Amino acid sequence: MAETPLQMTQRLFGKLQRRRSAAKKWSRAYEGDRPLLFTSPEFSTQTGGLFDEFSDNWCAVVPDSTVERLVPLAFRLEDGTVDQAAGKAWRRSECDVEIGLALLEALITGRSYALVWRNADAVEITFQNASSAIVEYVPGRRRLRAAGLMTWRDHGIEFATLFTPTTVYRWQRPSRGGGQWAERTAGLSRGEPSHIPNPIGVVPLVELPNRSRLFGPPRSEIATVLPLQDAVNTLWAHLMTASDGLALPARAVLGMDRPVREIVDDTGEVVGEEDLPLDKFRSDRLLWLEKEGASIAEFSAADLQNYLRVIEVAVQHIAAQTRTPPTYLAGQLVNVSPDGVAASELGLVAKVTEKQRHFGSGLREIMRLEALANGEAGRAESLALGSVVWRDPQFRSDSQYSDALVKLKSIGVPDEALWERIPGVTPDEIERWKSMRTDAAGAILGGDMASFFGPKPDQGEPADDQSDAA
Repeated sequence: MAETPLQMTQRLFGKLQRRRSAAKKWSRAYEGDRPLLFTSPEFSTQTGGLFDEFSDNWCAVVPDSTVERLVPLAFRLEDGTVDQAAGKAWRRSECDVEIGLALLEALITGRSYALVWRNADAVEITFQNASSAIVEYVPGRRRLRAAGLMTWRDHGIEFATLFTPTTVYRWQRPSRGGGQWAERTAGLSRGEPSHIPNPIGVVPLVELPNRSRLFGPPRSEIATVLPLQDAVNTLWAHLMTASDGLALPARAVLGMDRPVREIVDDTGEVVGEEDLPLDKFRSDRLLWLEKEGASIAEFSAADLQNYLRVIEVAVQHIAAQTRTPPTYLAGQLVNVSPDGVAASELGLVAKVTEKQRHFGSGLREIMRLEALANGEAGRAESLALGSVVWRDPQFRSDSQYSDALVKLKSIGVPDEALWERIPGVTPDEIERWKSMRTDAAGAILGGDMASFFGPKPDQGEPADDQSDAA
């Protein structure tokens, strides 16, 4: 028996709820919200909640160092030309800003999503997190989407939208207590149906997975960092505890009774004695040894460098396993040559280049849907066979870029190809440069050389020397 749209909504919503716990775990780890693990019960009893708010957070450095190098600049069509229409649609939806958040979410939680939908005036692209959207694929087809579900809450109502290639089903239910999904009425115009045809003809919800495998779900970028992160937090807790009690030399009085004072009643009679607090002796650094045979022993301060050495090794393991340059984690960059910095970033550059390829597939699909939503099937097909223009993932100095471009120019590489290699240069700027170059060439051919050196006399007025001669 075929599954009804309501049954599919319920099934996908249950699957989404099961994913939310993992997404919440990775999000909290990125924010540094981690419990103190790997400690003995005795240590936890002694410290209580002293270290509940502490975290030496490396889980944020790893995805941050990756996403800052994942910057899409433009989209090429099948013939290699830049799609100006796609660039305008991209900026119209502010995707040049939102894409950084979406890719960061994918690196943290393993996946994020993009919804392409045509409103009354234009096509809009919005990004969703892993806790609010889910995509289901056709069995045996890893990229052919069968359905997509997006959920959110507003004013005490929980909404769900099920996207299929033919129909968009819109549901609602009370946010408290759950209950059965019913056809949506809230937020719709009078007479507007709850379920509407899908004008695009494909599921408009696109998944952006991170590190997807042929078998298994996408993986968070901080999955390998978290165990070492927990170990580092525990080591810091032990270090600070040792620093509080054992960082200074400790002295002990041997062979002498503990100082006491007498307890007297209202009549002055001694009724007992009590131990004197030692805080006064410690602060005044005074001590009387009156008992015969009393002596003082000293215990050396603990060597806290042992803790720091283990923490450094753990951070080095994080750098090696995640291909994050040591300069990002250690923060030390003194007298290092540009070639040395570039060599230390080879692993990160290779990782980012790989992610550009995988994320680029999802971005091309997003812009293909944008073209379909605008009724441009030909442009959609060309975008599907095109490519994404990314910013150079390797950071170089201006002198390094200039030297490389000059060498490429010497072997005949066209100017347009060289301009594309300059970091941060957009296709719009390249078009403006080409127009300026064309104008300059036209001025030279027209004999207008003065325009290159400053203002020239008005062509409608005679020059001063000509009027004098007349």
